[in-house]
Order: sequence, then structure tokens, then C-alpha cells
Amino acid sequence: MKTPACLIAFAAVVAMLGAQTPASPAMSTPKTSASPAAAKTPATPMDSQVLLWEAMKTVATKTGQRRDVFDAPTPTLDRFHCHISTLNPGENTGPLHQHPQEELVILKEGTLEINIDGKKTTATAGSMIFYAANANENMTNIGKTPATYYVIQFYTAKTPKS
Repeated sequence: MKTPACLIAFAAVVAMLGAQTPASPAMSTPKTSASPAAAKTPATPMDSQVLLWEAMKTVATKTGQRRDVFDAPTPTLDRFHCHISTLNPGENTGPLHQHPQEELVILKEGTLEINIDGKKTTATAGSMIFYAANANENMTNIGKTPATYYVIQFYTAKTPKS
């Protein structure tokens, strides 16, 4: 059986992120990137590369901070997106909401309450959360320290265009 492209891409990202910490950078500015607000994803597939932590711009948000890592097509995905968010204690990602694409969240540090369709689960550092397309979801930092997590999104030909 052929391995799905999103699983291959996921394995590559997990391997890349596994060694990454602010004290041990493993990331740099991507060759192909676009902000999430960009109207169109670049047409050129993203090349293999190292993305250095210290090269990523940190942007303050009303609930914490965010680092955009990449947002581009790959040879097998219509669009591959990653950003790193930090959610301050007591903050949340908004009311229950949906996304048309699959999303994988890897909790680097902190404690989050994960709400999927009203079912709440506590996730701690190292936990992984998978949101299927169109799941009702949100996250709340229920810990006493900031929670930092990687958000990886997979878009294919089956993902509705927004």
C-alpha cells in the first residue's frame, strides 16, 4: 500500500521539529513563503531546506505570539502550512470553529485544554492533537505558563478553496 503524501510530509516535519529548541536552533527563513493573509499561495513548490528558529520573525498577538514558518505548495500537497503559536495563560483560540483542511498541533510546552465538538481533553507538553477537516475545535491555555505549539496544516485537491 502506498504511503499517503501527508504522512510523509508529517514525518519530515516531526523529524525537523524534534531537534528544535531556542537553545538548539534548527530552522531558517523559507525560500518560498507567504503570510496566512496572502491572497494566493506561491505556485513554486517548497524546496528542501533548514528553517532556523532565530530567523523566524515573532509577532505579538492579542493572546500571545506567533511565528510563521512556511506556507507553500510541495510536490505532493497543494499547500503545506506551519506556524508556531504561544498562547498566554487563560487565553484561548476563540470560540469553537472549523477549518476546511486537516490540522496537526504539536504541543511543545505548557498545558492546553483541547475542545473537539464539546469533548474536552487536557494536553501536556509533547502531546499531539489532530483535527480532521471541519471538526469544531478550540484550545485554551489552562496552565500557569505560556503554551507553545506547532500548527501544521495539509491542503490537497480535496480541500475546499476559501
